[in-house]
Amino acid sequence: MRMNRVLAAAVAAIAAVGFQAQAAEKDIVDTAVEAGQFRTLATALDAAGLVSTLKEPGPFTVFAPTDAAFAKLPAGTVEDLLKPENKEQLIDILTYHVIRGKVMAADVVGVDEAKAVNGKMIDVEVEGSSVKVNDANVTGTDIAASNGVIHVIDRVILPPKR
Repeated sequence: MRMNRVLAAAVAAIAAVGFQAQAAEKDIVDTAVEAGQFRTLATALDAAGLVSTLKEPGPFTVFAPTDAAFAKLPAGTVEDLLKPENKEQLIDILTYHVIRGKVMAADVVGVDEAKAVNGKMIDVEVEGSSVKVNDANVTGTDIAASNGVIHVIDRVILPPKR
């Protein structure tokens, strides 16, 4: 029953985001760019030099913050992170949104945490039909790409300090 509610929420979220079935023919970067709501993420990936990495075969799972999620950060944060002198910090933040392997929404039931590409752990919380990664709500799931899957989140998640 709980799994059915998670899957139903996932289907509804995908429909609400408006992705088409043909997205699976495109990689994660092209799928996100085509969606139109991840412009800030695409800009940040480019500034960090990570576009080519997310075009590799993978597979990858990306928790993708929307433009609205980036807008929730304190004023000037994004602009500062995009500066060349802050590239390492930007890479650390962006790679905290990526997991190696293809993790679908149905796979997170019973999972408490996941290891991000940057080596740090992301907390995962499933309650009913809602899923959170750290303090971000997952608002869209299982968006297929040729090299993995995208899950949409409503906040930028920040890695713990070392």
